[in-house]
Amino acid sequence: MAIHILGIRHHGPGSARNVKQFLEQVKPDIVLVEGPPEADGILQWAASEEMKPPVSILCFQPENPQQAVFYPFAEFSPEWQAILYARKNNIHVRFMDLPVAHKFALDEEKKQAVAVNDKADIDPALQSDADIPVQLQPAEEADISEAAPQRFRVDPISELAAAAGFADGEKWWEHMVEYRKDTQELFEAVEEMMSELREAFPDTDNKMEQLREAHMRKTIRQAEREMFGNIAVICGAWHAPALKNMPKQKEDNDLLKGLPKVKVDCTWIPWTYSRLSFNSGYGAGIWSPGWYEHIWHHPNDDGTRWMALVAKLFRAQQIDTSVAHVMEAVRLAEALAALRNLPKAGLEELNEATLSVLCNGENILLKLVNDKLIISDRLGSVPVEIPKPPLQLDIERLQKKLRLPATAEQKEYTLDLRKEMDLERSNLLHRLRLLDIKWGRQSNVSGSGTFKELWTLKWEPEFSIEIIEKGTWGSTVEDATSSFILHQAKEANTLPVVCSLLERAIPAALPVAVEKLIQAVNNLAATSDDVVQLMDVIPPLVNVSRYGNVRNTDAGMVLNIVESMIERVCVSLPAACVSVDDDASAALLEHFREMTDAVNLLQQATLNTQWQQTLLVIAGNQSTSPSVSGYATRLLSDYKILAGEELTKKFHQAMSPAIAPAIAAAWLEGFLKGSGTILLLDNELWAVLDNWMQQLEEDIFIQVLPLLRRTFSNFAKPERKKMGEKAKHGTTGITVRQTNADPDHERAAKGIPVIMKLFNYPM
Repeated sequence: MAIHILGIRHHGPGSARNVKQFLEQVKPDIVLVEGPPEADGILQWAASEEMKPPVSILCFQPENPQQAVFYPFAEFSPEWQAILYARKNNIHVRFMDLPVAHKFALDEEKKQAVAVNDKADIDPALQSDADIPVQLQPAEEADISEAAPQRFRVDPISELAAAAGFADGEKWWEHMVEYRKDTQELFEAVEEMMSELREAFPDTDNKMEQLREAHMRKTIRQAEREMFGNIAVICGAWHAPALKNMPKQKEDNDLLKGLPKVKVDCTWIPWTYSRLSFNSGYGAGIWSPGWYEHIWHHPNDDGTRWMALVAKLFRAQQIDTSVAHVMEAVRLAEALAALRNLPKAGLEELNEATLSVLCNGENILLKLVNDKLIISDRLGSVPVEIPKPPLQLDIERLQKKLRLPATAEQKEYTLDLRKEMDLERSNLLHRLRLLDIKWGRQSNVSGSGTFKELWTLKWEPEFSIEIIEKGTWGSTVEDATSSFILHQAKEANTLPVVCSLLERAIPAALPVAVEKLIQAVNNLAATSDDVVQLMDVIPPLVNVSRYGNVRNTDAGMVLNIVESMIERVCVSLPAACVSVDDDASAALLEHFREMTDAVNLLQQATLNTQWQQTLLVIAGNQSTSPSVSGYATRLLSDYKILAGEELTKKFHQAMSPAIAPAIAAAWLEGFLKGSGTILLLDNELWAVLDNWMQQLEEDIFIQVLPLLRRTFSNFAKPERKKMGEKAKHGTTGITVRQTNADPDHERAAKGIPVIMKLFNYPM
């Protein structure tokens, strides 16, 4: 009876090639692979023609679908090649890791213990990832990304790499194993190396690792009892010594005795290289899946094929790249490898050569290579008859229940939120948008009220990818959306982002997430001293309050936060309007407009009064930015706080000849922001503006003309037309405000000769 222990690096093309060659040579009776035993029943699909890696096994708990784990495979994964060999040669293949049923149960016990002991330490606003209801996390395969677990304070592989003169353990493993051409007795060497490392870096306190290895040995013993004489075991290199030097069976049985378990279901799902990379957060990922696929198919490539792919990519982007560039880059990569005493150029050397020769030192082009070739956007596929992931099933269930079929043609739905069916439809569409699954596009509905929504639905094939990726956040639409937006809020931890998420979460009917977001907004607002930031987030929060009645949401907590924020803005805003440049002034004008709309929408007399008093202070302060002062005056005019003679007086002061023309023009721009209708209706203001412009010297007029042109160009076309007609007729029909002072007859007489000349009257 022979037991072959093949210690491999997960997702290693060299390891995969070695495993394939070894199995073809020894022809085992059974293949045991590190993986979830619950997935044995779905291995029948592995050899299907419709199964195209990268793919992943998804294990989840039906009663608690938030508990799930992924086991991804690429074409160059040693486990995948072992499974394919077994299926194609019609021999037995099994997974031998600790069942996920036990892992889930143990994790749940641990979380409950932590919740009891550390409940007081949980952030009331935004809980940590462990406290988010959804626990769909990638497989916790600590040894999957390299030969040794990353939990060690000192990485054993890095120690070996340093002894060999490598600064990076990953690079050392690639050149020693993945790029190796002479693979004779390689697995024996790996097992011997790991034995020494395990002895030098013992890890006797990790119970989970002990349980996993005990169950692997139990599976091997079971295969022996079933009279399999030639057994091949595919496992992470770190486990190889523990599986070769087995302890007594009783010790393993004692470890595994009485383990809790839960029910677990499994299925296959498509995977992507981007999710396989370290950047996706997957604990068993690799930096360069696209590169590994290349060396899997072309193990003897000296860099020429790779550089040809880079050149093809650049040419598709209209970047000139010649054959000479490719040849020179390959030579440079080979020279770098020789200088570093490497047997062949690896990805690092090829990247450096690409940057120097093909990219002319521009890192942005190398990023294109990284995204399109090194990582790649490859997407796998699975047979249609395979069971679907939980999130996909939940979406399809809701589509059927709410009679919203997924069709390729556009369909419009006008939803009346007063109806239960339409309200549930709206909740689903808003939740999918929060998950970036943009099945529905919302449009404005004519008419008043907030109880109607117009949606245009069109199903696109790529939504399946989004559903798979968002499935890591939850197995139901509600759970996935809640976890996803809470994660975004925690990552950003800024008031504008959290407020925006809150605004979008209210119409999605996510009570748990909304409560946490409101608490987070309150905490962030209390510590913020940026008045502009507060003004930026108040309008979205006011909009949130509009859904209180229609969606049966208690918006009282939001209103309390908004009221306190408006009070703080009213106190701090006047000082923020002093000594600001033109760009900052332009931004403030937009904030003023939105703030005014928000205060008006709340319809609270106290807040209206506070805001109007703040505008009076800003408009009356001579140090206020001219455009801001002008806009504040205009808002006071709209409120009827300034009107008639008082408004004309304020206009006179701002447009006085004593004021620098540039300042007066800036004030005028602010006053007329959005609409010039007030000039058409108020002849006195028109006269003041007309007189001011006539008094400008030619050179001064030329200086302020661009600002005036910008001001008037923002008006609606009918407004500009009427202004032109009014200006064409001069001051005819304009009533000038009279004063009680006696006329200056001597001064008036001086103007008579000029008037006589204008009308060609003889003197």
